[in-house]
Amino acid sequence: MKEFRSNGKILLTGEYAVLDGAKALTLPTKMGQNMQISKKNDGNLNWKSKDENGRIWFETSLSIKNNKFETSNSSPAEYKKLEERLVQTLNAALLQKPGFAQNFPGYDIMTQLDFNRNWGLGSSSTLINNLANWLKIDAYELLQNTFGGSGYDLAAANSDFPITYQVTADGPRDFVVSFDPPFKDNLYFIYLNQKQDSRESIKHYRNQQSEKRNELVDKISGITEQIIQTENLEEFKLLLEAHETLLSLALNLPKVKNKLFPDYSGLVKSLGGWGGDFVLVTGSENEMDYFRKKGYSTIFSYRDFIK
Repeated sequence: MKEFRSNGKILLTGEYAVLDGAKALTLPTKMGQNMQISKKNDGNLNWKSKDENGRIWFETSLSIKNNKFETSNSSPAEYKKLEERLVQTLNAALLQKPGFAQNFPGYDIMTQLDFNRNWGLGSSSTLINNLANWLKIDAYELLQNTFGGSGYDLAAANSDFPITYQVTADGPRDFVVSFDPPFKDNLYFIYLNQKQDSRESIKHYRNQQSEKRNELVDKISGITEQIIQTENLEEFKLLLEAHETLLSLALNLPKVKNKLFPDYSGLVKSLGGWGGDFVLVTGSENEMDYFRKKGYSTIFSYRDFIK
């Protein structure tokens, strides 16, 4: 049996702008996804996916015909879209691995998430990365041929340390950075009780004026560099407030704090696609009661959440 693991991710700076070349700061999470692969001899691929509680949330059995995986005819209706997406991903992987489908022996594959798949921590990117590591293919190429995106989440999937990530003319570039804020005990991550569709978020961003996007890249890159270096909580908050303002103007969307938490005294910053998933907030453990009283009970400290 072979086993692979990939980390989840938090994009602290650079959401949206990373697509156009801005330098972003991404943090790998302690939660991730495992994949176990056992070879067998029946020519089929039996797939099971477990959630963070060990319950199977998806399963299917696939066969290969004409060097391609085919959807099964026996899957229940609630699995059909998931199965179609899995088949698309596997067939994209086969294009990068000529010959793999020939004399296919068959495999049992079990995936296991450490986090709720609605949290936006990378259920898709960790899957892509695990598949790429198993098949020894380029994960970024597989991502572009399936889910799309900048690829920062793949960089985080393979790193146990904070990294800067940037899309360049020569391809993606990621570097390990020393980001260990002395004020991390005042940083919390809160789930907004709704998942944001990454594709729709990117589509909205792409529909904004290009001159706004071009101006955004340099400013966000500068903030990322300053965030890495700051050791002062107040400066950290000011920098991320500026980040929120820049994105709000570029996206023509309200800040999450103004929309949901206007009377909170600390920082509230969107993470990833605006409108869902997690936010970063500053404050004390007692101050997190403000969010709990509003119905936001999924709250993690920096130490418990980030590698």
